[in-house]
Amino acid sequence: MPLRIGLIGAGRHGSRYIRHLLHDLPGVSLAALCRKRIDEGLPSLGTAEIPVYRNYRDLIADPMVEAVVVVTPPSLCPEICLEAVKAGKPLLVEKPLAPTGHEARMMVAAAERAGLLLMTAQTMRFDSTILFLKDRLPEIGRIRYATFTSRIEAKASAQPQSPMAGQRGALLEFGVHLLDLVPYLTGEEIASVRCELDRFPIEAPETMAIVQAQTTSGLRCVLDIARVVAGRVGRTEWVGTEGQIAADWYHHRVTGVIGNEAPHEWDVEPQQTIFATLRAFVHAIETNTPPPITGRDGCCAVEVADACYRSAELGGTSVIVSSFRL
Repeated sequence: MPLRIGLIGAGRHGSRYIRHLLHDLPGVSLAALCRKRIDEGLPSLGTAEIPVYRNYRDLIADPMVEAVVVVTPPSLCPEICLEAVKAGKPLLVEKPLAPTGHEARMMVAAAERAGLLLMTAQTMRFDSTILFLKDRLPEIGRIRYATFTSRIEAKASAQPQSPMAGQRGALLEFGVHLLDLVPYLTGEEIASVRCELDRFPIEAPETMAIVQAQTTSGLRCVLDIARVVAGRVGRTEWVGTEGQIAADWYHHRVTGVIGNEAPHEWDVEPQQTIFATLRAFVHAIETNTPPPITGRDGCCAVEVADACYRSAELGGTSVIVSSFRL
């Protein structure tokens, strides 16, 4: 019998999950969908006969649904997670895991008490350029510092018509990828941050964040996160005692200068990160093993975001990141 998965959230990003669940994962079936605009068609479904629910509780309660994937705004994730935990159904939640660290901790605590699998879809961990970089990092010796840049073009639909008090913006929306990549690539937690925002969430969602992060060993990383008019950029550069290496994940290219060797340049074959994420989720369920990106991993990234917002509110002063303890 195939593993029957229910998907909550079938918008632009959720449609990518639909395609993979329908066509790319042997032994898996898309058992049900939940979306707000229930009357609108979904071209990606084709002729597939799949029940569509308006209320996520009805999808979770459906006995045909064995596991749940959540691709909704983060404000909805905590209540969906708690409902899935009550039903005893494994859960994959798109990043960020939750709007705040407090809510993320609550989700993880509930899943762990129930002995239930909770995975965070920090999909950049499956990016082939990032994986190639991770393998090559030891070649540049002891890391001195690193920089990250993530700039994504603004879309009209992403801009609120009026200020929405408390709504977080670019830092949590896609900058959370970088907050997760620092510990993933270094093997160390982020211990403290300094952060500047172009505006505070109490006024309107921020469109720019400059973060200086320091890991537990003292390694410094600078993160440049922004919504821009046009021109998507995604890259990271690492400086070590024996060389330098840089990765561009949008153009799938890695360059390096190591010792006295001539500069190197590698083109990396792209990988579909959502497909890889789903495959890892399914494997964890089928083998009853921990997922490669746990709920705790997702919670830690949101905790770092919390510290960044506190730092910005305090004028960019250094803020210690709360250790994740249950």
